[in-house]
Amino acid sequence: MAVSDDAFPVRKRRPSLGAFVSPNLSDQKLLESLLVLSQDVSSLRPLGILLRRISASVIRKSRLISVLFEELVRNPMTVSPPSAAMCYEELHIVLQRIKVLLEDCSTCSRMWLLMQIPSISSSFHHLIVELSTLLDIFPARDLNLSEDVCELLDLIKKQCSETAADPVDENLRAEVLKIMENIKREIAPDHSELRQIFERLNLRDSASCSNEIENLEDEVQNQDDEKSKAEVIALIGLVRYAKCVLHGASTPRIETRRQKSAAEGNIPADFRCPITLDLMRDPVVVSTGQTYDRTSIILWIESGHATCPKTGQTLTHTQLIPNLALKSLISMWCREQRIPFESTEVNVKANGAGLKNKTALEAIKMTVSFLVNKLTASSQTADVIVIDRLVHELRVLAKTDSDCRNCIADAGALPLLVKFLSSDNPSLQINAVTTILNMSILEANKARIMETDGVLNGVIEVLRSGATWEAKGNAAATVFSLTGVQGFRKKLGKKTRVVKALLDLAKEGPTGPRRDAMVAILNLAGDREAVAKLVEGGVVEMVGEVMETMVEEAVAVLELVVKRGGVMAISAAYHGEMMKKLTAVLRDGSDRARESAAATLVNMCRKGGSEMVAELAAISGIERVVWEIMGTGTGRARRKAATLLRILRRWAAGLIGEHFSTQHSATSLDISTRIVLPA
Repeated sequence: MAVSDDAFPVRKRRPSLGAFVSPNLSDQKLLESLLVLSQDVSSLRPLGILLRRISASVIRKSRLISVLFEELVRNPMTVSPPSAAMCYEELHIVLQRIKVLLEDCSTCSRMWLLMQIPSISSSFHHLIVELSTLLDIFPARDLNLSEDVCELLDLIKKQCSETAADPVDENLRAEVLKIMENIKREIAPDHSELRQIFERLNLRDSASCSNEIENLEDEVQNQDDEKSKAEVIALIGLVRYAKCVLHGASTPRIETRRQKSAAEGNIPADFRCPITLDLMRDPVVVSTGQTYDRTSIILWIESGHATCPKTGQTLTHTQLIPNLALKSLISMWCREQRIPFESTEVNVKANGAGLKNKTALEAIKMTVSFLVNKLTASSQTADVIVIDRLVHELRVLAKTDSDCRNCIADAGALPLLVKFLSSDNPSLQINAVTTILNMSILEANKARIMETDGVLNGVIEVLRSGATWEAKGNAAATVFSLTGVQGFRKKLGKKTRVVKALLDLAKEGPTGPRRDAMVAILNLAGDREAVAKLVEGGVVEMVGEVMETMVEEAVAVLELVVKRGGVMAISAAYHGEMMKKLTAVLRDGSDRARESAAATLVNMCRKGGSEMVAELAAISGIERVVWEIMGTGTGRARRKAATLLRILRRWAAGLIGEHFSTQHSATSLDISTRIVLPA
């Protein structure tokens, strides 16, 4: 089926309220406002590429109308006729709409504007007709206008009747629609035809195409329905394909800091999953009303739990309701922070069934195929600059959406990327490992990464001895992504090289890579066997070192380590010092950190015996701090604080002896063997 002319809906514009409401002013003030408004429209430049003729015509008419208003302001009447006052108000509305439309067209995507030619031309035509109608009923004689001004008025009326659309724009639009239909049929566009079209749109190089892609991505957010979004994404696919085949892979941008990852930066507390502390990608609501990331809460339920992790309440059912409002807010925040997020994936529904936009999908496949084939050929020549640019393009594509990630894997990119992980070129190494990181967001690609020969070992080597902190941080983020799968978490947790490299990275380097390492460690700590490796590698000492700079992450890691048998490592090392640090977190930390600190202290006292309780009781002001949390902490923090207070009071009453820890061993063992994620 051909792509119809009305396949592209009218662009959603966001004018101010004043664009459609005349200001409540006196006649003289309204005339002055009209003069300023008409001069504002007159000062605008005609659209440079598309709609040039009609935009220039509208601006020219506004310039002539400004002369009319200038005459009226210069020679005011004491009382304007009622018909004149009505015309002034209506003219104000029309000129405001003209101004908004011109400004909107001048700032939007050229490709999207081209698809909008019929509707926007119609909008201009309707505004000109309204303008002509108002000038026809304008009471020129009642206003005692000069003969010259009356002749000017007649000239404007005449020009309003001569406006016509530009057939050149229509022809260009038809050519683009034809190319998109061919792509839908899996027919690659002719490169010479594609070049001519993009040159006419003034998209003559890689930079202008990249800017056009960004503008189209903004247009996705402007659309209300899924079909409209899918059509814009199809245009993105066309521009991205043209950018690669016409101008080659773009030069990677030199940045003073690396692209943010989800583990980096100040993520708002409401956007973090209460289970993993990571940014939620797919927030869902459980029966208690609490919101969690879908993957995390599913793992929690599948591991045998029937309670809400945050409140401890019993789940009346296991149905998960998508929190679309929160997901939209997270998506907007990620866009502002330039953090990858699944924000442009679109399913177009037809007859109730999910159907991927065929044109967009085929454009992605063509682009990926071109890049992978080019990369294969360039690998034979060892041209590092060209290879780096090609891998950078794959990195950008892999950041876009799941279709791109799947197509890149299907095209066989992973075996090609392996050799670049050990490259001496820092930029190429960063681009290679970040491409793998972006690919790993797709669940199916996690298995491909683990199973493709050399990929996992290559990522681990970058984590251990990468050329830059950015490369190491992205390698750690890749490990974090892979540990989202239970089986891969066990496999990675058994590797001493992974554990040691993560612990080393967590202790040194910039904040971003250290956070990437910490969240990867947190995921590994969800497995009991991995905890043994972490303890052996010095996780307790690491937590003690980073407690002041990364409080939430450090305390969360410690909570899991203690829960899964690491309390003896704390006891053997410096449990007294650690308890003082945890007490400081109870006193001054964030709600989330205080919650984890309270839970950690409870487990340390229960599993560490009377010696641990004595150390805690000896800390000055501990009961006052616990009382404060019972009054102001989160629900879980209050429950843990109450338990802590009971333990302290039983110890003070002499009810806790040397066998305290063994009294709880059976219960502790039962809990620890069932829990996969922190409560």
